[in-house]
Amino acid sequence: MQTISFSRNDKAKFFRTLNKRVNNYFKENNVKRTGNWKLYTKAILMFAIFLVPVALILTITMPQWLMAILMIVTGIGMAGVGMNVMHDSNHESFSSRKWVNKLMGSSIYILAGNVYNWKVQHNVLHHTFTNIEGHDEDIDAGRIIRFSKHTSWLNIHKFQKYYSIFLYGLLTINWAITTDFKQMYGYLKRKLSYGKFPNPTVEWIKLFASKIVYYAFWIVLPLLVLDIAWWKILIGFFVMHYTAGMILSVVFQLAHIVPDAEMMKPDEDGNMEHTWAVHQLYTTANFAPNNRIVNYFTGGLNHQVEHHIFPHISHVHYKKIAKIVKETTQEFNLPYNEYKSFRKAITEHFKQLSYLGKDPHLA
Repeated sequence: MQTISFSRNDKAKFFRTLNKRVNNYFKENNVKRTGNWKLYTKAILMFAIFLVPVALILTITMPQWLMAILMIVTGIGMAGVGMNVMHDSNHESFSSRKWVNKLMGSSIYILAGNVYNWKVQHNVLHHTFTNIEGHDEDIDAGRIIRFSKHTSWLNIHKFQKYYSIFLYGLLTINWAITTDFKQMYGYLKRKLSYGKFPNPTVEWIKLFASKIVYYAFWIVLPLLVLDIAWWKILIGFFVMHYTAGMILSVVFQLAHIVPDAEMMKPDEDGNMEHTWAVHQLYTTANFAPNNRIVNYFTGGLNHQVEHHIFPHISHVHYKKIAKIVKETTQEFNLPYNEYKSFRKAITEHFKQLSYLGKDPHLA
């Protein structure tokens, strides 16, 4: 795999200026860069949305149609925990205490994921090589969906604007079944890590043990407790994952698979045109920044510009520092990609899918 090097030539000193201004904001307002009571209260709420419906299903006799609705609610809670708790924690911004971040970051295990894999895939590959084909796995959907203009085109891509949305819901169930095993094998083989390289044997044991516990809780326990057919339990499990997968996939795509977010490519020697911070501005987009519901539920992932430049700052601060980031980019004549509404971002995403689905030789 080609080695990527970002430019170190920042003559205008954009990032140094921006970083100083953001640091001054926290210093002048005597605010920690990590989470606060608002985040901790929200964490409790998200865990409740995620786990209370399951507790009700396991302990109260109810009609099966109500069980199905509660599994949809559980899926919403699953996405909420992922975006608001797990995400901040594994970026080490949920709390100023390392043990709290580690504990809350471990919530990924009840979401069907794995801490080691997630930190490599997200913190290392996605945040470093954003929208660079062959390096950022977030834009690698296999052969069935073409997210980058640098990816090979197939005839089936002409229809991806129609079928892609149905595949988005499969995100987390793929984590549960195959993705974690494939990623761990690949990452350990390439000796990738976020921080100190772990003991491979320990990581494999943790992966298999966590999967056994996961399936014991979500599949075996309901089979033992509930007096319903096994296939209905599997349907409920699928409904939960499909709901969560759909929410998470859509949020991810609106930040990077839109016309304003560029797909950058290194030169033959692996050199990128911009510095890392400026690269984030070109490849990332915000959406619905003033929508309170979107801001609250997505864990600030609609403020992707701020998140990508300052991944170690908790999302509860993004709205405040967004003004600083936006003004500084304008001052330095740099892009600040933003879609004012959720609907506009959705529309633009599917326009981008349509564009990428066209035969590049004819487009």
